[in-house]
Amino acid sequence: MKKQPSNWIEGMAMELKSKRYKYNMKDPLQELLTITMEECGELIQACSKAIRCEEYYNNEKLIEEIGDVQCMIDLIRQYDLVSLEEINNRIDIKEKKLKF
Repeated sequence: MKKQPSNWIEGMAMELKSKRYKYNMKDPLQELLTITMEECGELIQACSKAIRCEEYYNNEKLIEEIGDVQCMIDLIRQYDLVSLEEINNRIDIKEKKLKF
């Protein structure tokens, strides 16, 4: 019987490990960033479809892909590639540019 993750981060870590064989990558950071790129691509597709179909609210695919990308960002933080402070600084800059 396959072990069930106790939380979503553990689930994504298990998914990362299961994809390691598929990609045959030895460097976990290369693997982490490669999967992050793939998840970002899937989010791009979900955004495009939401616009095309005018399904902006309660869009399950959009929610799923945003969650996957957020998970990858959290894993990038756990690997200390970026800090929460660095992310928050960048968020402030972007919000000022967008006038939010």
